[in-house]
Amino acid sequence: MSAPDLKAKVRALPDKPGVYLMKDRLGQIIYVGKAKSLKKRVSSYFTRSRAATAQPKIRALIDLIHDLDVIEVRSEPEALLLEGKLIKEWKPKYNTDFVDDKRFLLVRVDLAAELPRFALTRLRKADTARYFGPFPFSSFLRRTLAQMRKQFGILLGDARPQPTSDGRWQLYDDVRAELYGHPNLVTAQEYRARVEAATTFLDGKSHEWLEQLRAEMQQAAADQEYERAAELRDSVFALEETLRKARRFERAPDVLHTDAVALEALRDVLHLRALPARMECFDISHISGTFVVASMVHFHDGRPDKNEYRRFRIRTFIGNDDFRAMEEVVGRRYQRLAHERKPLPDLIVIDGGQGQIHAALKAFLALELTPPALIGLAKKHETIIFADERPPLNLPLNHPGLNLLQRLRDEAHRFANTYNADLRSQKIRESVLDDFAGLGAKRRAALLEHFGSIDRIRAAAPEALAEVEGIGPKLAAELHAFLHPPEPPAAEQPV
Repeated sequence: MSAPDLKAKVRALPDKPGVYLMKDRLGQIIYVGKAKSLKKRVSSYFTRSRAATAQPKIRALIDLIHDLDVIEVRSEPEALLLEGKLIKEWKPKYNTDFVDDKRFLLVRVDLAAELPRFALTRLRKADTARYFGPFPFSSFLRRTLAQMRKQFGILLGDARPQPTSDGRWQLYDDVRAELYGHPNLVTAQEYRARVEAATTFLDGKSHEWLEQLRAEMQQAAADQEYERAAELRDSVFALEETLRKARRFERAPDVLHTDAVALEALRDVLHLRALPARMECFDISHISGTFVVASMVHFHDGRPDKNEYRRFRIRTFIGNDDFRAMEEVVGRRYQRLAHERKPLPDLIVIDGGQGQIHAALKAFLALELTPPALIGLAKKHETIIFADERPPLNLPLNHPGLNLLQRLRDEAHRFANTYNADLRSQKIRESVLDDFAGLGAKRRAALLEHFGSIDRIRAAAPEALAEVEGIGPKLAAELHAFLHPPEPPAAEQPV
């Protein structure tokens, strides 16, 4: 893309929150950023004053920008979260804020040791130990471990237990044992019971801290403290990933009870005939009117049933029309269920207000189907919009039924954004061929069909490229050189 084309693209950006993706001449993502106003933020990169006063790293980035894409979102906090996800997924060269978990403290417990100790570390190794965290607040974590030592009688990293002649262990050789109030002489089996109790406690603390981090991140975003919110977002992502990897277990009875309470509360407040055991929620996602997609997520008994999730690409039009998109995907979903003679869900939730609900009702009318219970959830005030004549409903923010609807809606939104990002990523990778003058549409299609992806084309030798129909040895050599440009001079690298 030429410089004038890039400037025109910048001028056409919307004055809305979102995420921007800077690309080099090969279509590689080199920087991902968030913005309250995409137009103002992205434009600032191309002003003369910015180019003159920017740090060397920023100047190097600006020199490499050949194209850009933007993803519009509803709010700045949402832009914050999407920025982190895309940085983590693509690892752009010029993003340095979103670093690995190593910068935060972890609690390491080597369960293979005879007497496992609870030690602090910043490096996760592929060993027999179990890791908890990462935790961004080191002072709070150290106090918690000190509390756990007193409560459970465990060993921390500074302990040096000694074996005794009768096969037991003396945990401490000083007054600490008396202060902690636990027997100082124990068998390995007795100590193992302490470790199990302490790890269970630390599991609970991890989830408690995760909720605390989420709340602080949302508050920082609401207060427009976006640098602080970004730091907390990184912590949330890191801790979520650790908890996801650490434990994959069946739902506990108390979780089931909580789901049942939420379902009953939702039935009562919506005046449903039965529990909404099967709920489906739709969300529309698009990037500046392109790559319009939709998601549908399915909850069964209050929990996600990912086997029933569906993704839709909009087929009937091109552009930015959430109402038409909603009508299309709702119609496609329930036409298919009717054709397969499968039951409709107990409750359909639309991410949006009255316009989106009317669009969904039009789909049922066109299919000559009677819709099940149908509501919308308008995000600004978490208002429930009914498809019938009932007035809008606002529930207390801690209402279990509303909280269940929020989880359903947020999951649909996450799923739609992920699909949109996947399509955009695929298109970005393939668009590099558009910038090579020697390829027309037919040859580009032949290359993609032959190799399957732009990454495989880039990895192919000139001889392999020349085997594709329409690509001779000369063109293959030129394409290979285009896909493997020389590294920029060292002086242009960030300092």
